[in-house]
Amino acid sequence: MNFGGLIASFLVPGLAVNIRGPRLWGKAALVSCGLLFLLFIAWFGHPAGNFAFGLLLSIHTTGFVYYCSPLLLDAPFRSRLLFTLLALLAIGLLIYAPIRNVIQQHWLIPLRVRGNVIIVHRTGAPHDIKRGDWVMYSQNGEQTGEAHNGGAVRVRAGFGCGPVLAVAGDRVEFSTNVFMVNGAAQPLLPHMPTSGEVVVPEKHWFIWPELDISGHGNVGEASISAAMLQMATVSQEQFIGKPFKRWLWRRQVLS
Repeated sequence: MNFGGLIASFLVPGLAVNIRGPRLWGKAALVSCGLLFLLFIAWFGHPAGNFAFGLLLSIHTTGFVYYCSPLLLDAPFRSRLLFTLLALLAIGLLIYAPIRNVIQQHWLIPLRVRGNVIIVHRTGAPHDIKRGDWVMYSQNGEQTGEAHNGGAVRVRAGFGCGPVLAVAGDRVEFSTNVFMVNGAAQPLLPHMPTSGEVVVPEKHWFIWPELDISGHGNVGEASISAAMLQMATVSQEQFIGKPFKRWLWRRQVLS
């Protein structure tokens, strides 16, 4: 063992087996780790990707413990088990968790929409968004809308994803069967109001939310429409990113 090998084994998955030998198993470990990383990216957000991520961490930890085996030759079983657990925690918390957080905070984030996993890239600029573009945005939890019997409509915090129906300065008008954006009619969406109008303010978009509604109490349709109309005006500060139309070989189903 040497200091350089110890650091390299801690940082690079599979390298420890290649350093310690035999070389055939070392090359197999390196190739396996590379394939698992590609599988994690290809199926990012899916169970297969999560499994690949966990298996990559396991191989990395096992290889590091294998490299440190000269230190553990005379150690009792409990000490070896404790060392393995500590190595797993250290590699997971110091390498894998930060890498995953950087990917999700700056590059890619998975979002489940209608049972499908949608990969969103976070490098886009809000001012480039135009009508028809799909965007992912944050939604703060809130309590709004007067309901029957003194209740209210409560919205849980989370993420929204949908097409931009109108941009800053557009006029959105509602009628019985359609809504119009600058005079162009489109079919009315679920829980839209049947009267009134909205002018989209500066640095905002109009995105009609799609929510799972759980009823507890006697809440009228007008209260639900009012709450969703308030949520539909989305600030650019809520912008998370734009979904890819294709992720590698797969076409992403957005609608």
